[in-house]
Order: sequence, then structure tokens, then C-alpha cells
Amino acid sequence: MNHIFYIMGKSSSGKDTIYKKLLESDALLPLVLYTTRPMRENEQEGREYHFTDRKGFEEKLASGTVIEERTYDTVYGDWTYFTCSDNIDLEKGNYLGIGTLESFVKINAFFGSERVIPVYIEVDDGIRLIRAVEREMREEKPKYTELCRRFIADSEDFSEEKLKEAGIERRFSNSGTFEECFSQVEEYIRSIL
Repeated sequence: MNHIFYIMGKSSSGKDTIYKKLLESDALLPLVLYTTRPMRENEQEGREYHFTDRKGFEEKLASGTVIEERTYDTVYGDWTYFTCSDNIDLEKGNYLGIGTLESFVKINAFFGSERVIPVYIEVDDGIRLIRAVEREMREEKPKYTELCRRFIADSEDFSEEKLKEAGIERRFSNSGTFEECFSQVEEYIRSIL
């Protein structure tokens, strides 16, 4: 049986780096979500996200292929992120996805817990904040206000109560070295494949 390994964690936990490195092998197909937010520097259509606009989102919604969607009221306006069933075919192989706890819960409900495997990355909040600021400083136009909004929202979105309700038991700490965390995640996924 093929699976969807779903990476999640608070912002700046290292989940994007882990996701990209895991995709370097041929064992996992990328589960690419959609978003209405603007593309960041160094992002590419179809790699990080499928970038669309509000009209594109509404068309997908009308087609009945949207599994889950979230809209965030950001300092730059509403940004919607969503997953569509039309780009997931579990007959083709195992997928690797990345997203929020909320999106995991809905994808898990759609495909079933025997197919959707959570991979929760956690990092000390102080380390996360430093990483987030350093990453934003590299942007041509840093969005510090949005960084702060995301950081604060993560406390509620990934509360211990919500993690427990979602059935998240296994956690991977990325507060030490990246290599150590990545190795543990990779070994875990291989044990299921």
C-alpha cells in the first residue's frame, strides 16, 4: 500500500529543508499544494506550490477537487492554501507532502490514517525565531510583520491539545543538528516503505 508522508511543524522548524532533501531520492513523489499568495524569490511554479489567484481557487472549489483549504488574513491580504485530489494518485507511488496540522487532519480524513503518515518536526521557539528572522533578512523585501503574525499563530495552531487530537505521537527534534534530525526522519520513512 502506498502512503502520503506528511511533514508539518511550526514556521522555521526546518520542514522545508527536510522536505526538499527527502525528495532528492526517487522513493517519494512531491505532493504540491496550491496557494494564492505571491511567489517568493527563488520559488518555482509546481515545485514549492502551484501558484494561482482567487479565481483559480474558486474554479478548483467548483470542480469538487479541493480536499482542504485554509485562508489566512495576512498583513498583505487574504492568502489561501489548498490541496486538490486531482494531483494525487496513490497508485503511482508514495507521496511526500508538507503543510499545517489542520491540513494534515483533513487529508488524513480524506485518504485514511492507514495511508497518511504524520512527520512532525519540532524546534525550540527561540531557535525558530532566530531562523525566521535570518531567513527573512535574505529576502529583497523582508516581511517582518507577517513573520511575527505566523510565529504567534503557530502557538495556537500547533498547541499540545491540537497535536494530541490529531494523533501526533512521534516527533522529530530539529533543535540540534539538521543531519541528526534528517537521518531520523529518513530512517522512519524507510521503515514504513
